Amino acid sequence: MIKNLIFDFGDVFINLDKEGAMNNALQLFKLNEFPNALFETNHLYEQGLISTDEFLAFYQKRFPWLSKTEIIDAWNYILKDFPLHRLEFIQRLASNKTYKLILLSNTNHLHIDWIKNNVPFYNTFKNCFDDFYLSQDIQMRKPNKDIYEFVLTNSTINPNETLFIDDTPENTLAASRLGIHVWNIDPFKEDVTTLFTTKNQLF
Repeated sequence: MIKNLIFDFGDVFINLDKEGAMNNALQLFKLNEFPNALFETNHLYEQGLISTDEFLAFYQKRFPWLSKTEIIDAWNYILKDFPLHRLEFIQRLASNKTYKLILLSNTNHLHIDWIKNNVPFYNTFKNCFDDFYLSQDIQMRKPNKDIYEFVLTNSTINPNETLFIDDTPENTLAASRLGIHVWNIDPFKEDVTTLFTTKNQLF
């Protein structure tokens, strides 16, 4: 029986435009494809292993024709709207107190700052969760095995009693290898608010 629900943030609650953000960045940076050095730096930033200033300095050195503001805008381009019905869904779950609610997100300080400034109910949303894990705070990121082990231990939950909802196949696959039930949600066709009908066999 499921007792714990672990939710991703992006494309589960807040909508993302991953393709648009990539295309915008490639055009802005005058690239045909992203080199590994950029992905590696992004991952370091998501894990809180470099500061925002260091992150921006890396990009400004690599792309000197861009201002700091242009780089920040390109980085935050991916972030879109947070539909109210998803907030209401997690609020109902929190008020029912049937499940332990956990958020586990690969994110970073610039994205969270944008969300705090543009999503007026961010704190209300955050307070719905028993545990709220952001990659830059715990210095780990999905799909690395250690982040799931950390959540299981720190939140004192059993993987067999846990369902993890995430839109990235690599993330749900890694979690499933530890015995966690998963829903690899398709943000183009599915909505987290249909959880109990889509995954009714688990409840």
